[in-house]
Amino acid sequence: MAMGTALIYDEEMANYKLLWVDPACKVEVPERLTVSYEALVRSGLADRCVSIPVREATDAEILLAHSEEYLEAVKKTPYMSLEDLMTFTQQYGDVYFHPNIYHCAKLAIGATLQLVDNVMRGRVRNGMALVRPPGHHSQYSAANGFCVFNNVAIAAKYAKKNYGIKRVLIVDWDVHHGQGVQYCFEDDPSVLYFSWHRYEHQNFWPNLRESDYDSVGKEKGAGFTINVPWNKVGMENSDYLAVFFHVLLPAAYEFCPDLVLVCAGFDSVIGDPEGHMCATPDIFSHLTHLLMNLAGGKLCAVLEGGYNLTALAQSVCQTVQTLLGDPVPQPTEVGGPCESALESIHCVRSTHKQYWSCLKHAADLPTSEPSTKRSKVADQEKDEEHSGGEHNKGEEEEGTAGTVWPEPPQRLAPPVHTAVVLPDGVLCPDGCRVFRSPQTPEPLALNRLRANFFKDSEDEATLMTLCSLVALLEQMEKNEIRNGLALVPDVSMATVCAIQHAVTSLTNRVLLVCVGDEVVPTYPIEKGKTLLVQMSKKEPDGQKSKYDVQVYLKKGCSDVAGFMQAVLGLLLPLGYEYNPSLVLLVRMPGSGVCENIWQQLTSLLQGLAQGHTLVLMQENEKASVSPTASSLQGTPAPSLGPLGAPLPEDVEALERLRHRLQADWKLLQTTAPDSRGSDKDH
Repeated sequence: MAMGTALIYDEEMANYKLLWVDPACKVEVPERLTVSYEALVRSGLADRCVSIPVREATDAEILLAHSEEYLEAVKKTPYMSLEDLMTFTQQYGDVYFHPNIYHCAKLAIGATLQLVDNVMRGRVRNGMALVRPPGHHSQYSAANGFCVFNNVAIAAKYAKKNYGIKRVLIVDWDVHHGQGVQYCFEDDPSVLYFSWHRYEHQNFWPNLRESDYDSVGKEKGAGFTINVPWNKVGMENSDYLAVFFHVLLPAAYEFCPDLVLVCAGFDSVIGDPEGHMCATPDIFSHLTHLLMNLAGGKLCAVLEGGYNLTALAQSVCQTVQTLLGDPVPQPTEVGGPCESALESIHCVRSTHKQYWSCLKHAADLPTSEPSTKRSKVADQEKDEEHSGGEHNKGEEEEGTAGTVWPEPPQRLAPPVHTAVVLPDGVLCPDGCRVFRSPQTPEPLALNRLRANFFKDSEDEATLMTLCSLVALLEQMEKNEIRNGLALVPDVSMATVCAIQHAVTSLTNRVLLVCVGDEVVPTYPIEKGKTLLVQMSKKEPDGQKSKYDVQVYLKKGCSDVAGFMQAVLGLLLPLGYEYNPSLVLLVRMPGSGVCENIWQQLTSLLQGLAQGHTLVLMQENEKASVSPTASSLQGTPAPSLGPLGAPLPEDVEALERLRHRLQADWKLLQTTAPDSRGSDKDH
């Protein structure tokens, strides 16, 4: 398995700039590249990456996504006078040329392809290319939106051609629609292109009708373009996560890519003068983490936009630090998505239900007008009252000047990554540390364990295992150990022991995820200190509490499609909104869960609680120790293969459960309140 994260950068790509006055292009400056790299150097992240030199792209590589006529025209720009460059630029939209931009554009493509080569050949696991000019707006025969050549589109075609891969996922989280990428693949079912973007009902650049939710691709490519339009500014972390959980990830897992390419634009972060969004830089650590178990971890992030230099540098660092495998910070300010975001999610899911099995249950399209259109009429009337109907664009540009946000939290990796509590005779997996309780446990702790679990008889081996569990949890709480795995004689007893100890801390909130049919033992604790989510083939006998969630799957945990539908659409939204300080993942005896699914679950849950996860399994599950430990250590989970349709009974049960819970857990919502009447099982 490949290790390491590539970082590809060359300061030469900063050696061009705008040579004349153009308000539309003034934000695209060389410092975008240099501040990003300098932040990585200052934080020590650059030294931890594998540095790979850039190269220039060849003509043949550029022609994978561009016309020969356009390439030949751009080749002449190094020899043009300033007046000729200005004239040449005017035939394209919101872009500028410079005598050195052709050279830099070839380096940008070459850097992207170097990243793809190293990931696909297994020299590194993943990586980021810091490039300039960006690429996702560039089209077959046209520069556009600061972009000369389409770096990521060329990379996708190059990977398919050179490595024979069947499916590529492109995730475009830039705040502008990457129409150049969409045009390149709109009839190609081998490339799934996902983009969210500021749209405002076609009133925001690039002002294209085909950026809306109902633009899904053409012919054989229908359904393989997913557009999520933001019809208002100010979108927050919850809005971004909701789209990942309810749109992107279900489709991506069903698609099962061989490679993930990210158009990593950071103008979708707070403080950006283009995006006017409110998501904080640390959200990119979570978005990156959620993509890292697709395609066996083969992920290439390529810089696109980002025009607030402080927020840009912070966001780049958050992305690279996650690629390196550091603990993901606890999610901040996660609640429910806003009404406008829900309207967009609703429309996207409704439109794509005919193309994706995972969305077949989605509600029909809403019949009412979006809230943003209704409020726009009222806002226009107010504007006309106060300003005579004129819109001052300068005011919008200055709107982010005074925006402040907290520094992203420090992400300190504990000295020990994964500790294991194992019975005698079970080998410790590579990279893990065997953990045992102190030779002489405190008498008070021993007496408490005896009183709680050994009233009639005492099993010395089990008692010492429980002592080790308690000591391990204490080390995790001190951030001395990141996560752990324990093979125990009695998984039910160990679960109760771990929870009783964990919730004694005033700050601890435990997400308890149980996989399998055995009855989860009850324990008297303060309401809200634990959230239980159990996945099994037992039909629940009614919802006991918002903190006790029973997920019914007809075939239990052996059904891959149904299980992943429950994980992505229920468990992860619940976990992110609950925001625990510890995840306790319990594999019940005879759970029936296959190893690949178990590894996916283990890996995805690492995005919560700063990676503080304790896995409990029965002693006879020795064969699962190594793969589980591998996932805890950050090795990407094996691919699940293209997912089929979940069982109709499972879909109905999951939807009923989501409907019951969404009043208490807002991140489960997929439709806006006004349209909820149409949100029913199909």
